[in-house]
Amino acid sequence: MTAQSIKISIIISIAHLFAAALPGNEAYISALQTISQPLPQAEDALIERLAHARVVLMGEASHGTAEYYTMRAEYSRRLITEHGFNFVAVEGDWNSIYKLNEYVLGSRNPAGGAREIMREFTRWPQWMWANEEFADFVEWLREHNSTLPPEKKAGVYGMDVYGMEDALQKLPEAVGSVDADLGIWISEQYAVFNPFIGNMHAYARVSAPPARAPGREPAAAVMEKLRERKDDFPHDLFMHFKKMALVVVNAEAHYRTMALRDASSWNNRARHFFEAVKRLMDYYGEDARGIAWAHNTHIGDARATDMARGGQFNIGQLARQHWGADHVAALGFGTHRGTVMAGRQWGGEREIMRLPEGQTGSLEDLMRQAAEGDHVFFLDDAPAVLNRPVGHRAAGVIYHPEREHMGNYVRTIFPQRYDLFVFIEETKTLTPVD
Repeated sequence: MTAQSIKISIIISIAHLFAAALPGNEAYISALQTISQPLPQAEDALIERLAHARVVLMGEASHGTAEYYTMRAEYSRRLITEHGFNFVAVEGDWNSIYKLNEYVLGSRNPAGGAREIMREFTRWPQWMWANEEFADFVEWLREHNSTLPPEKKAGVYGMDVYGMEDALQKLPEAVGSVDADLGIWISEQYAVFNPFIGNMHAYARVSAPPARAPGREPAAAVMEKLRERKDDFPHDLFMHFKKMALVVVNAEAHYRTMALRDASSWNNRARHFFEAVKRLMDYYGEDARGIAWAHNTHIGDARATDMARGGQFNIGQLARQHWGADHVAALGFGTHRGTVMAGRQWGGEREIMRLPEGQTGSLEDLMRQAAEGDHVFFLDDAPAVLNRPVGHRAAGVIYHPEREHMGNYVRTIFPQRYDLFVFIEETKTLTPVD
């Protein structure tokens, strides 16, 4: 160990001791105890609380943890079967997840089922949606839908912008199979992106403001043309075409603003999440009810975190502002310790990593002290003492557990960020479909 690393370790240790002794931690822990109930006994009450909402946002503290997938799947099953929810939107690519949607609706029938479709997912990190836990949910959804009329079947969709390159290629083909001339015209509009296929970060470099973005107007033109031709396509097909075009529009904005190093790029992606869910709600009709799965950093209201100070918003904030807080339920998930699947760099080898115990004085540490074992915290009527910011862990697909204390904790006002929170004392890694 170098002198510098020893110095850092001493500083961290002192910080941990200071955090443990902070005045108010005992009161914070006591307040948490008043709003916690043990799992699984509290699951009926949890479902009842979620069922009051039109839009249920289900989070996760990492993208590589088995329990987050299995518990979101179980709660989604109950909302679909017991309360008539219409769809699940996940933090995945539109085209990739749409193949699973065709499968659960019965129009795609591969011999190997959901797992065969998942093995075609090529964008890193494949394990995020090609995993056994999610595959089990997709198989259940297909079985659930198998005896229902089309208007009663529940769908599964992607709501991320990172499927742009797939949409650029597939939309002209898909439209061309119905209208050859329109397919050719869309292909011509999208030709401006051809030099950047496989390297959209290069597009970000050449189109960063104040430069003129070459793809901005063509992407918008395709979206407008599809709107004009809405009545020329079946309802389901038009929705699919429009969502691919929306991915291109919003991904172009996401990449174009990436070089600005401000909140713009994050916000363009967050806005796409929201628009994707809103359009699905519109598609399913006036009484539609939807579920969205994404990271805690997306579904927990950004206004209750340091994200707001940096000008960032997310789907949790936008959903509450649009539908009203009474019609949105944000359910966060977290853990004290365990293992997780992640990579050390974008596109790198996946690893099973140790997830350290929650940092002393963090929300994970305080929840562990408040309630041993797995619990759910009901935050609607949380005591006022909880309205102070506390560090809250967030691990991404790129993760360095040895350095997490330096950048993986987001200052959070717990009851303002979520409506409910499921705390799992120890979690394990999900199982990829290989």
